[in-house]
Amino acid sequence: MSYRWKVLRVNLSNGSVDTEPLNKEWTEKYFGGRGLGAKYLYEELKGGVEPLSPANKLILTTGPFTGTIVPCSGKLAITTKSPATGGLLDCSIGGHFASQLKFAGYDVLIIEGQAKGPVYLLIEDDKVEIRKANHLWSKGIFETESKLNEEHGVNARILSIGPAGENLVPFACIGSELYRQAGRGGVGSVMGSKKLKAIVCSGSKSVSVPDMPRLLKLIKKAIAEDVLTDTNLWAHTEGTPAIVEMSNSAGTFPTRNYQDGVFAGAKKINSDSIQRQKPKKKACFACALGCGNYTAIKGSAVEGPEYETLAVAGANCGVDDLEAIIKFNAECDDLGLDTISTGNVLGFAMEMTERGIKDFGIRFGDIKNYLKLPQLIVQRQGVGAELSQGVKKLAKKYGTADFAMEVKGLELPGYDPRGSWAMGLAYATASRGGCHMSAWPIADEAFGDIDPFTIEGKAKLVIDGQHYNAIKFSLIVCDFWALSLETMSELLSCVLGREIPVAELEKAAERIWNTFRLFNVREGFKAADDTLPARFFNDPLKSGTPAGRVLPRDQFDSMLKEYYQLRGWDSNGMPTQKKLKELAV
Repeated sequence: MSYRWKVLRVNLSNGSVDTEPLNKEWTEKYFGGRGLGAKYLYEELKGGVEPLSPANKLILTTGPFTGTIVPCSGKLAITTKSPATGGLLDCSIGGHFASQLKFAGYDVLIIEGQAKGPVYLLIEDDKVEIRKANHLWSKGIFETESKLNEEHGVNARILSIGPAGENLVPFACIGSELYRQAGRGGVGSVMGSKKLKAIVCSGSKSVSVPDMPRLLKLIKKAIAEDVLTDTNLWAHTEGTPAIVEMSNSAGTFPTRNYQDGVFAGAKKINSDSIQRQKPKKKACFACALGCGNYTAIKGSAVEGPEYETLAVAGANCGVDDLEAIIKFNAECDDLGLDTISTGNVLGFAMEMTERGIKDFGIRFGDIKNYLKLPQLIVQRQGVGAELSQGVKKLAKKYGTADFAMEVKGLELPGYDPRGSWAMGLAYATASRGGCHMSAWPIADEAFGDIDPFTIEGKAKLVIDGQHYNAIKFSLIVCDFWALSLETMSELLSCVLGREIPVAELEKAAERIWNTFRLFNVREGFKAADDTLPARFFNDPLKSGTPAGRVLPRDQFDSMLKEYYQLRGWDSNGMPTQKKLKELAV
């Protein structure tokens, strides 16, 4: 099997480095990635732990496909308790770090405690050391990676934080290979709270699978008939910027803090505009798609910008200048800021300023101050001291929750649910808060053939999407390969050396989702938290296909009620004992 059957556990408080067997029973129920990370965190972390305390844990998990030749399997899952929401947080990050961790001999890395001063973790096969990082502290991610590559070679793969993580900004991210991020929910500030500046990993061991001839045959067929096809090839030719025109045409493109869903300047920041810069392509380990666009304009360079940045840090802030967005994106990447949350915070500040509620010195389309604010947020200087708290805390302070675009404390991504009602349910029920990676029903509604303005069948649509992504991201397959459960089953059977029926994957997916829910329930989350910003219920969209529409609250409530019933949860959103017994959680 491709598992190494080994967990690396590092305690930064006492400096201990230990290995232990991977829990085999859990791999059979959760496989790896986000599911296995959630299970380890749920079992090891006590309820009520402060996210930025030494008691919180940072859990890095590979999957059964990691390190193999299975296409699009290069991502790493990172799980912790979120400082932004207080609930479960799982992130993923692309590149080559995950494969190096597997090649070093580890399936899981668990980081505990808190160092007395800045440190970084060095993993070179069986050699694991905690080293001082005083010379790296306060440096940006770009310089940190450069210095560590000088010290440990260009083949070493690095996860690091910037000043945002060091200063515990609740929307700080972890960066890798300069422009890849584990971006949401403050995972970078958890790393910063542990005084852990970086993790450097290189491995020289191999990964084997029991049935290589069958696997090679399957992969050859999959690449020809399933990966490099029209369904997925857009990820290579254009990448996520292709969604700009789709979303703007559907009237779901967040504009001026979600006041509208159509942006007049969309053509200036769409895929065609980026393609005119002739971006270079970049791929993760074992990737046949190569979705990364390395784009440079007038001295600023970034891998991207991705759709979410173009939407939430572009149109949502009234900014249609592609050069400015690229500069903003690069600055956030170096500082270690999540561009989705940062864009939301700025859009919220812009609207409060224009309404006369609080003058943050920035208005929609104000590029000069737009480019200054990330640094002020990270250093918590001037207006940045308030903005660094995030949208939910700002809204509580100023009584502006009705247009605070967050769910459970996590700022929303780039899709307006007034034009895709199922997307609203997906946001409300996502375990990590305002999230588009748990389910993406807008593809079937506003971008597809299903009526987006009805609730019929939407609870099941969302559940099916959540289950699909739960198992897909636990095996660790990239979001951009739209492979079927049948293909997952065939590939996994080759890699594990036993037949894995589709029904087993489906049950594991539901088990994983219920584990997510159990974690959040233990942290105090209730049905009342499964809701949306009031703007979506009360303020009609102004333009496009959904013009004049809201997501009616009574319709949303009906969807949520049906969602709980289909899940076998009670009316408070709590998994029933019958359901938990059925799933053997």
